[in-house]
Amino acid sequence: MKYCKNCVMPNTKPDLHFDDGVCDACQSQDSKNSKVNWGAREAEFLSLVKSYKVHPDYDCVIGVSGGKDSTFQVLKILELGLNPICICFEPSIPTEIGVKNLENLNNLGVDLIHIKRNPIVYKKLAKEAFIRTGDNEWQNHLGIFTTVPKFAVNLNVPLIIWGESPQIEYGGPASSKNRNTLDRQWLEEFGGLLGNRISDMVGVDGLTKKDLALYQYASDEEINRVEVTGLFLGYYFKWDLREVLKKSKSHGFKVADRPIETTYENFENLDCYSNHLHDYLKYVKFGFGRATDNACLDVRLGYITREQAVRLVNKYDGRLPKKAIEKYLEFTGFTEKEFNKIVDSYTNKRIFKRDSNGVFVRDIDGSLVRKEEYIVR
Repeated sequence: MKYCKNCVMPNTKPDLHFDDGVCDACQSQDSKNSKVNWGAREAEFLSLVKSYKVHPDYDCVIGVSGGKDSTFQVLKILELGLNPICICFEPSIPTEIGVKNLENLNNLGVDLIHIKRNPIVYKKLAKEAFIRTGDNEWQNHLGIFTTVPKFAVNLNVPLIIWGESPQIEYGGPASSKNRNTLDRQWLEEFGGLLGNRISDMVGVDGLTKKDLALYQYASDEEINRVEVTGLFLGYYFKWDLREVLKKSKSHGFKVADRPIETTYENFENLDCYSNHLHDYLKYVKFGFGRATDNACLDVRLGYITREQAVRLVNKYDGRLPKKAIEKYLEFTGFTEKEFNKIVDSYTNKRIFKRDSNGVFVRDIDGSLVRKEEYIVR
């Protein structure tokens, strides 16, 4: 297991590439600072917005959660004099602070459609997806990325505004770095489907194709008729995690009163308990979690040193999110034994210690214990 010599991202991250020991996410950040003409990109964005203006009232569609990023997206679009229609796909296990932040986003002065998905269908999808993919949020990610284009088609608003580009900010194939759009191809390649498509879920616990209609991407015919295009705002405007947070907080976004369960920050994934479990499952599969993501971004943006990042990752990454797990078991009906069996089946045997019986070793808090050679340094 190798770590970027600039940040602390390991080479176990899918699609991450290294050049002379530096990960491509760090290289992208350098490129953002030295090579991108942000003034030209803003002008390009405004030109595109004007060319896609066909609806008499709405200029674009924005998928929102009420988090810091979607709050920033809405603020940026409003500052540019545009009128968006916002779409929120209900999170798996909503939090009180998440509900308040979504209400705050609405009160910034936008129309908001809140999709309350069928809870019976959703729970069946959630349980089966967890078993098949080891991802407790598979169905929610799919719902977010399919419902927003559906509403763009139905409302005849061709332009969709997404937030940061994950491949630019967190690393990915070189071919994705200059990609400014999110479409069906992006969803299938980077959207976290993990080889499991919604069509594979037909028949699960009696689910029919009609039951799953909400999770079907709009047809090519519909997309082409309306000329739907999804743009990453972070491609056109320089994305800085701390500046995004600062601006969102100045307009009413609330953070937690303590760090969340999976990192040292108090502003991540506040809308849903289930997201913290999602972070933990990434850790058991690849050996890094939300604390690594946060630390790497802070290093790249110059807010902390690599040495500080190492200490933060070793302290916070891999912590068992006990409250999130408790909420998830209550939501799904899985027993703790069933849950642990599924998690263990996806846990990386190369990274984490096992005893003579093949059982994963855990510390006094129930967190997995790394093998010595996989400790971040």
